[in-house]
Amino acid sequence: MLFSIGAGDRIIATISSANTPAAATAIARIGDYHGVVIEQVIALKPDLIVVWSGGNKINQIEQLKRLGFKVFNSDPQSLSDIAGDIRQLGQLTGLSDKAEQVANDYQQKLRAISDTYQNRAKVRVFYQLWAKPLMTISSGSWLNQFIERCGGFNVFGQTQAPYPKISIENVLLARPEVILVPKDEQTRSHDLFNWQQWQYLAAVKNNHIYYPNGTILHRPTPRVLTAMAEMCQQIDQARK
Repeated sequence: MLFSIGAGDRIIATISSANTPAAATAIARIGDYHGVVIEQVIALKPDLIVVWSGGNKINQIEQLKRLGFKVFNSDPQSLSDIAGDIRQLGQLTGLSDKAEQVANDYQQKLRAISDTYQNRAKVRVFYQLWAKPLMTISSGSWLNQFIERCGGFNVFGQTQAPYPKISIENVLLARPEVILVPKDEQTRSHDLFNWQQWQYLAAVKNNHIYYPNGTILHRPTPRVLTAMAEMCQQIDQARK
């Protein structure tokens, strides 16, 4: 998001998973999903630290605040929230005009995709988040909104846990018309699951198993719209 508003050249450090755009890979790494090296943060003396409370260590975030650093928590809970975060980052970096432009463009594209698909005939969708163990998503997951805005019906949407473990029997009983298997660096285990053995599932019989870009979908940034549009087109194939 910082790169999208023109603040990429101001980023002095990041973590190992920051790899988009390509220029981000040249930024110094001082941590990973396990945490950051606090001593290195102190030595760099940043004017602003952008954190993600859903994925960063809360104790480290609180420690940075106690040390007097200005901390902004970017943790969008919905697709609409992404625009709000972009605007706030614009204010914090003095790039409000560019941020407003990016946010408005994002909102227009989101509205266009949603208006195109969300009111079409519902399609029963199973989202395979993981293969071993077999896991999916419910309405409490960030990913569920993509299915809803694409006019899909999440067959496990009413499950209590946001990322429930399920059995193959559960999937067979749910009768999905589309199976979505996100592809990213974290989901290689998907290759170990063979849906073709269940030919009486409509999704399998009619060749409606698709592989949306999980690397993009699983990160709440403006780029999600590219992968979202692709997912909507995939779900739409089951209506034809």
